[in-house]
Amino acid sequence: DEINDEEQTTAQKYFLSGQGNYKLENPDHRLFSFASYEDDKFSSFDYQATVAVGWSQNMWENDASKFSYSFGPGYAFAETNEGEEQNGMIVRTALDYQWKISDTAIFKQLLSTEVGSDNTKSKSETSLSAQISGDLSLKVSLILDHNSNVADDIDNLDTQTAVTLVYSFF
Repeated sequence: DEINDEEQTTAQKYFLSGQGNYKLENPDHRLFSFASYEDDKFSSFDYQATVAVGWSQNMWENDASKFSYSFGPGYAFAETNEGEEQNGMIVRTALDYQWKISDTAIFKQLLSTEVGSDNTKSKSETSLSAQISGDLSLKVSLILDHNSNVADDIDNLDTQTAVTLVYSFF
């Protein structure tokens, strides 16, 4: 038997996003700005980037849970693996739910979608984190990324599961 020790990359993804919120007179009402960049070697895109602005609101926040949403127009920049640019206006919506199960456990559900004429990009992140000791926690998460317009040989849905040690600085 011949041993094949050739290295093979099966996943390579870089993702960066950030959102800033400007509180209005009512602290539950905010204006937001959002930006993201994704480079996924095994998707139909060389890169995907988004900028958006709009309205954000905390629907409720109490000791046990909180829920907020954001909604607004934006612009998406993308280039397919074939070199075709898919740039255009989008509408971005996002939902953020957090439930404090106990003093040491938190459930989070984040949903977002960016609807454009060329592609609809949606993301779901479900996580459960539990404090292990002091500032150290264990987080288990499931991320679902979906693009509506991909090449025939690429799946629309990309899934990622992770178990992560998290250290909180503040």
